[in-house]
Amino acid sequence: MRIFFTIILILAILFIISFSLQNASPIPLKYYDLLDVTLPAYTLMFLAFLAGVIFTGLLGLSERLHLTKTIRLLNKTVRDLRREMRSQDNFADEVSNKDSQDE
Repeated sequence: MRIFFTIILILAILFIISFSLQNASPIPLKYYDLLDVTLPAYTLMFLAFLAGVIFTGLLGLSERLHLTKTIRLLNKTVRDLRREMRSQDNFADEVSNKDSQDE
């Protein structure tokens, strides 16, 4: 499995290098007077990819926190129901003991 991971990693690095070499033409990036830079095309693409990864990670973190809250509430419900079930079992045992004592 480790060899497979290493091969995939090497292929990904080769893809990134070849992609960068093929897309090295400079692209001017302007935004009013706040930003005026010239970057290689691959840098802009990698920055856009990185922004997508970060955004997706934040959405995943948000979903995980929501699911953790839901799990906590469901576990509390299960505990309460088990407690209620035990109290009903104890009540049924008391009633059956009382009935057997009356006979």
